[in-house]
Amino acid sequence: MRTAIYVDGFNLYYGALKGTPYKWLDLNLLCRNILHPLHQINSIVYCTAMVRSAPANPNKAGRQKIYLKALQAHIPCFKTVYGHFGRTIQRLPPVDQTLGPLVKVYRVEEKRSDVNLAVHLVNDARLERFDCAVVVSNDGDLAEALRIVKEECGKKVGLFTPGHRRVSTHLRRHSHFQRMIRTSNLAKSRLPNPIPGTRICKPKGW
Repeated sequence: MRTAIYVDGFNLYYGALKGTPYKWLDLNLLCRNILHPLHQINSIVYCTAMVRSAPANPNKAGRQKIYLKALQAHIPCFKTVYGHFGRTIQRLPPVDQTLGPLVKVYRVEEKRSDVNLAVHLVNDARLERFDCAVVVSNDGDLAEALRIVKEECGKKVGLFTPGHRRVSTHLRRHSHFQRMIRTSNLAKSRLPNPIPGTRICKPKGW
C-alpha cells in the first residue's frame, strides 16, 4: 500500500520530543516501526518553520538546520515545507501584579504549518499520490482536511499522536486508525550518527 506521511514538526516536537534524548529522530524508521509491513512509505512531508536563536539558547537555529540536513540526506523521499514565525506585541496581565494590570509582551507564533500540511495532504490525495495518508499531529484544525481525504477522495487515513496526550476527537472521527507515538517507538528510531556518506553529526546536547 502506497503510504504518504505528513508531519506537523512543532506538534511532534512539543508533544513527544522536547526534553528527551530522542530529538535525533529518523522519521522514516519511526513510521516503519509503527506501521504494518504492508505499508510502503513513498513520501514524507515535514511541515515546520525555521526557529530563531535566543540569548538563552544561542545554538537553537543551528541545531534545527543540522537536523533538517540530516533528514534530507538520509531519507530520499523526504521533503520540507516551510511556514514562518510571526511576532506581535500584545498587552497581557502579568504574574507580578506590581507591574500593573497589563504589560506589553512579544507574542511569537508559528504560522502556516498546519495550513501547509492540509494543502499538501489534500492535493496529493487529489493527484492519486498515495493509497493511505498518515498524519503525525494532534491539531484538531486539520480535521476538515482529513475528512476530505477520507470521504471525498476515498483514501485511507491514519493518525499518529505525539506523546501521551488525549487524541483529538475531531481527528479521530476522520481517521481509519490511530497510534500513539510512545517513548519506546522513539528510542528505537534514531538516525545514524554521523549520517552515512556525509559529515552531518548529531548536535551536542541531543
